[in-house]
Amino acid sequence: MLWFVGLGISGTRSIPIEVVKIIQEADFVYLEAFTSPISKQHEDEIKNMVNGSFKIAKRWLVEDGQEILKTSKSSTVVLLSYGDPYVATTHIELRTRAKLENIETSTIHSASAITSMTGEAGLQFYKVGRMVTIMNEKKSTITPYTAIFKNLTQGLHSIILLEYNHDENYFLDPKDAISNLLDVEKEQKRNVVNNDTFAIVASRIGFKTQKITSGKFSNLLKVDFGEPPHSIIITGKLHFTESDAINVLTECLDKPSDNSSRIKSTSIQMIEKYVPMVRDTLEEIKSLYNDSKEFQVVIQNAELYINDAENFLKQGKDENAVLSIGYADGLVDALRIAKGIDPKI
Repeated sequence: MLWFVGLGISGTRSIPIEVVKIIQEADFVYLEAFTSPISKQHEDEIKNMVNGSFKIAKRWLVEDGQEILKTSKSSTVVLLSYGDPYVATTHIELRTRAKLENIETSTIHSASAITSMTGEAGLQFYKVGRMVTIMNEKKSTITPYTAIFKNLTQGLHSIILLEYNHDENYFLDPKDAISNLLDVEKEQKRNVVNNDTFAIVASRIGFKTQKITSGKFSNLLKVDFGEPPHSIIITGKLHFTESDAINVLTECLDKPSDNSSRIKSTSIQMIEKYVPMVRDTLEEIKSLYNDSKEFQVVIQNAELYINDAENFLKQGKDENAVLSIGYADGLVDALRIAKGIDPKI
């Protein structure tokens, strides 16, 4: 028997009575410590509840899973984790493997810091987009940067988890994560983030020392957020009730603002770049075909495609707009090639 048990977000204070009983009756208890930090006090308190064997489970032990699965075939095993057990994909995989090996499994769900921080900050959870993690390595920040961009184009909030390495007791500081995002912006230049980007930093959610600070990047970079763990939320389109709640529920350094209002989708960026470029190029090449009636239809079609691209964009049909300017660009290139002009110039 293998239990997947969530301990909630407040350490031993949030452990339900039924979980205490399961822990006490288990033959083996593994306390997973790599998805969220566990204080020595809480570790000792949990260990004192255990009547069977107790072991801290590092990442490799859970990812490998063989020891846990082998033990679960003949004994009652409990895998404890802070928050909800299935926020971690590693636990879902382990449960899947257990099922395939005909090991009975059961689950105790609990509150997760991911869902809790959203409400604690005054945001509406159904407006949260894809969640990402920022690591210390700056090169890896391009992936969360892109995810934030996509979330903002839809007006969605972005929850950003920060790197935590249990073995090295390392936590990425929110200020370093913000700096990494700003560095990526300098390279990508897609206007996803800047010093005026409004964000929320949630610290130690569920604990007595919980703190939630909000403000522009420029001001958050000056804040000492204290002990970890920390997470960041970059807000998308804010409902007025969310703005009001942020002002009241967080230490608000700046007026809450909509980060999505300045974001342009990739399609819009492409159209704004290519429509004038293709139109100017067409105007330049047209004079070379004044005496070539057979090419006038091609020129007219290119003009129509350019106009279609602009009209489709106004109608919100971004994909059609991109296709139209692509067709126009192809016709213009064909006209240039017919006159021996390199289309790349």
